[in-house]
Amino acid sequence: MRDVFTVFTASQYCNVSSKTIINWIDAGHIKAYRTVGGHRRISREDLEAFMLRQGIPIPQAEADEGRKKRILVVDDDPIIVESIVQALEEDAHDYEVVSAADGFEAGLQVTHFKPDLLILDIMMPDIKGYEVCRRIKASPETRHIKIIVLSAYLDEEKFNRMTAEGADVCFNKPLPLPQLLEEVARQLGLDR
Repeated sequence: MRDVFTVFTASQYCNVSSKTIINWIDAGHIKAYRTVGGHRRISREDLEAFMLRQGIPIPQAEADEGRKKRILVVDDDPIIVESIVQALEEDAHDYEVVSAADGFEAGLQVTHFKPDLLILDIMMPDIKGYEVCRRIKASPETRHIKIIVLSAYLDEEKFNRMTAEGADVCFNKPLPLPQLLEEVARQLGLDR
Protein backbone atom coordinates (compact mmCIF):
# COMPACT_ATOMS: atom_id res chain seq x y z
CA MET A 1 0.00 0.00 0.00
CA ARG A 2 1.37 3.38 -1.02
CA ASP A 3 2.01 5.85 1.84
CA VAL A 4 3.55 8.61 -0.32
CA PHE A 5 2.26 9.79 -3.69
CA THR A 6 4.04 11.52 -6.55
CA VAL A 7 2.06 14.15 -8.46
CA PHE A 8 1.36 11.55 -11.14
CA THR A 9 0.19 8.79 -8.78
CA ALA A 10 -1.91 11.34 -6.83
CA SER A 11 -3.56 12.40 -10.10
CA GLN A 12 -4.44 8.76 -10.86
CA TYR A 13 -5.75 8.26 -7.32
CA CYS A 14 -7.97 11.37 -7.57
CA ASN A 15 -8.86 10.74 -11.22
CA VAL A 16 -7.69 14.21 -12.31
CA SER A 17 -4.77 15.56 -14.34
CA SER A 18 -1.29 16.05 -12.90
CA LYS A 19 -1.67 19.79 -13.56
CA THR A 20 -4.78 19.84 -11.34
CA ILE A 21 -2.81 18.24 -8.49
CA ILE A 22 -0.04 20.83 -8.93
CA ASN A 23 -2.62 23.64 -8.90
CA TRP A 24 -4.17 22.25 -5.68
CA ILE A 25 -0.72 22.06 -4.06
CA ASP A 26 0.22 25.59 -5.19
CA ALA A 27 -3.10 26.95 -3.88
CA GLY A 28 -2.41 25.34 -0.48
CA HIS A 29 -5.31 22.86 -0.68
CA ILE A 30 -3.04 19.81 -0.45
CA LYS A 31 0.05 19.69 1.75
CA ALA A 32 3.12 18.50 -0.11
CA TYR A 33 6.86 18.52 0.37
CA ARG A 34 9.77 18.53 -2.06
CA THR A 35 12.46 15.89 -2.36
CA VAL A 36 16.14 16.82 -2.61
CA GLY A 37 15.69 16.63 -6.39
CA GLY A 38 12.80 19.12 -6.25
CA HIS A 39 9.98 16.63 -6.88
CA ARG A 40 6.71 17.01 -5.00
CA ARG A 41 5.50 14.28 -2.68
CA ILE A 42 2.17 13.98 -0.85
CA SER A 43 1.46 11.75 2.14
CA ARG A 44 -1.51 9.38 1.92
CA GLU A 45 -3.00 10.98 5.04
CA ASP A 46 -2.87 14.51 3.57
CA LEU A 47 -4.19 13.42 0.17
CA GLU A 48 -7.09 11.41 1.59
CA ALA A 49 -7.99 14.20 4.05
CA PHE A 50 -8.21 16.60 1.09
CA MET A 51 -10.27 14.09 -0.90
CA LEU A 52 -12.74 13.68 1.97
CA ARG A 53 -13.10 17.47 2.36
CA GLN A 54 -13.78 17.83 -1.36
CA GLY A 55 -16.07 14.79 -1.66
CA ILE A 56 -13.65 12.98 -3.99
CA PRO A 57 -14.20 9.22 -3.61
CA ILE A 58 -11.25 7.27 -2.24
CA PRO A 59 -10.65 4.13 -4.33
CA GLN A 60 -11.73 1.31 -2.02
CA ALA A 61 -9.56 -1.43 -3.53
CA GLU A 62 -6.43 0.69 -3.01
CA ALA A 63 -7.55 1.71 0.47
CA ASP A 64 -8.16 -1.90 1.52
CA GLU A 65 -5.20 -3.53 -0.20
CA GLY A 66 -2.73 -5.01 2.26
CA ARG A 67 -4.31 -3.30 5.25
CA LYS A 68 -5.45 -5.09 8.37
CA LYS A 69 -9.15 -4.80 9.09
CA ARG A 70 -9.70 -2.13 11.72
CA ILE A 71 -12.13 -2.57 14.60
CA LEU A 72 -13.31 0.02 17.12
CA VAL A 73 -14.76 -1.28 20.40
CA VAL A 74 -17.01 1.25 22.17
CA ASP A 75 -18.16 0.49 25.72
CA ASP A 76 -17.90 2.31 29.04
CA ASP A 77 -17.17 -0.95 30.93
CA PRO A 78 -13.36 -1.38 30.88
CA ILE A 79 -13.56 -5.11 31.71
CA ILE A 80 -15.80 -5.81 28.71
CA VAL A 81 -13.60 -3.66 26.46
CA GLU A 82 -10.44 -5.43 27.61
CA SER A 83 -11.86 -8.92 27.06
CA ILE A 84 -13.20 -8.07 23.57
CA VAL A 85 -10.00 -6.27 22.51
CA GLN A 86 -7.83 -9.14 23.74
CA ALA A 87 -9.95 -11.73 21.91
CA LEU A 88 -9.80 -9.72 18.67
CA GLU A 89 -6.03 -9.14 18.94
CA GLU A 90 -5.45 -12.87 19.47
CA ASP A 91 -7.71 -13.84 16.55
CA ALA A 92 -6.10 -15.44 13.50
CA HIS A 93 -7.30 -12.58 11.26
CA ASP A 94 -4.79 -10.22 12.90
CA TYR A 95 -7.10 -7.21 13.30
CA GLU A 96 -6.01 -3.71 14.23
CA VAL A 97 -8.10 -2.82 17.30
CA VAL A 98 -8.68 0.36 19.31
CA SER A 99 -11.29 1.21 21.94
CA ALA A 100 -13.32 4.16 23.14
CA ALA A 101 -15.10 4.59 26.49
CA ASP A 102 -17.82 7.00 25.33
CA GLY A 103 -19.58 8.41 22.29
CA PHE A 104 -17.39 11.50 22.02
CA GLU A 105 -14.19 9.44 21.95
CA ALA A 106 -15.86 7.03 19.51
CA GLY A 107 -16.55 9.93 17.15
CA LEU A 108 -12.90 10.98 17.23
CA GLN A 109 -11.74 7.41 16.62
CA VAL A 110 -14.14 6.95 13.69
CA THR A 111 -12.67 10.08 12.08
CA HIS A 112 -8.99 9.31 12.69
CA PHE A 113 -8.77 5.50 12.93
CA LYS A 114 -11.29 4.86 10.12
CA PRO A 115 -12.56 1.48 11.37
CA ASP A 116 -14.10 -1.15 9.11
CA LEU A 117 -16.30 -2.38 11.95
CA LEU A 118 -17.65 -0.98 15.20
CA ILE A 119 -18.64 -3.03 18.26
CA LEU A 120 -20.97 -0.71 20.13
CA ASP A 121 -22.75 -0.64 23.48
CA ILE A 122 -26.18 1.06 23.39
CA MET A 123 -25.99 2.70 26.81
CA MET A 124 -23.07 5.08 27.31
CA PRO A 125 -22.76 8.00 29.71
CA ASP A 126 -22.70 10.84 27.16
CA ILE A 127 -24.50 9.67 24.02
CA LYS A 128 -26.70 6.69 23.23
CA GLY A 129 -25.69 4.05 20.74
CA TYR A 130 -28.68 5.01 18.60
CA GLU A 131 -27.16 8.42 17.94
CA VAL A 132 -23.72 6.96 17.18
CA CYS A 133 -25.30 4.59 14.62
CA ARG A 134 -27.35 7.36 13.06
CA ARG A 135 -24.34 9.66 12.64
CA ILE A 136 -22.12 6.94 11.17
CA LYS A 137 -24.71 5.74 8.67
CA ALA A 138 -25.71 9.31 7.68
CA SER A 139 -22.22 10.26 6.47
CA PRO A 140 -20.96 9.16 3.03
CA GLU A 141 -17.43 8.81 4.48
CA THR A 142 -18.49 6.37 7.22
CA ARG A 143 -21.69 4.64 6.12
CA HIS A 144 -19.69 1.58 4.95
CA ILE A 145 -18.67 0.83 8.56
CA LYS A 146 -20.30 -2.36 9.86
CA ILE A 147 -21.88 -2.00 13.30
CA ILE A 148 -22.37 -4.81 15.82
CA VAL A 149 -24.44 -3.70 18.80
CA LEU A 150 -24.08 -5.36 22.20
CA SER A 151 -26.46 -4.51 25.02
CA ALA A 152 -27.44 -5.94 28.37
CA TYR A 153 -30.87 -4.35 27.91
CA LEU A 154 -31.83 -5.37 24.39
CA ASP A 155 -35.56 -5.87 24.09
CA GLU A 156 -37.55 -5.99 20.84
CA GLU A 157 -38.17 -2.22 20.82
CA LYS A 158 -34.45 -1.41 21.25
CA PHE A 159 -33.51 -4.06 18.70
CA ASN A 160 -35.89 -2.54 16.13
CA ARG A 161 -34.66 0.98 16.85
CA MET A 162 -30.98 0.02 16.54
CA THR A 163 -31.52 -1.73 13.21
CA ALA A 164 -33.56 1.25 11.99
CA GLU A 165 -30.63 3.54 12.91
CA GLY A 166 -28.20 1.40 10.92
CA ALA A 167 -26.89 -1.40 13.16
CA ASP A 168 -25.97 -4.42 11.03
CA VAL A 169 -26.59 -6.90 13.83
CA CYS A 170 -27.61 -6.73 17.51
CA PHE A 171 -26.85 -9.12 20.37
CA ASN A 172 -27.59 -9.35 24.07
CA LYS A 173 -24.68 -9.18 26.51
CA PRO A 174 -22.86 -11.21 27.46
CA LEU A 175 -22.22 -12.66 24.02
CA PRO A 176 -19.75 -15.57 24.12
CA LEU A 177 -16.47 -14.38 22.60
CA PRO A 178 -16.24 -17.22 20.03
CA GLN A 179 -19.68 -16.22 18.71
CA LEU A 180 -18.64 -12.55 18.60
CA LEU A 181 -15.42 -13.39 16.70
CA GLU A 182 -17.46 -15.44 14.23
CA GLU A 183 -19.85 -12.53 13.67
CA VAL A 184 -16.99 -10.03 13.25
CA ALA A 185 -15.42 -12.22 10.55
CA ARG A 186 -18.82 -12.67 8.86
CA GLN A 187 -19.52 -8.91 8.84
CA LEU A 188 -16.07 -8.22 7.38
CA GLY A 189 -16.47 -10.92 4.72
CA LEU A 190 -13.61 -13.05 6.08
CA ASP A 191 -13.47 -16.83 6.35
CA ARG A 192 -13.48 -18.33 9.83
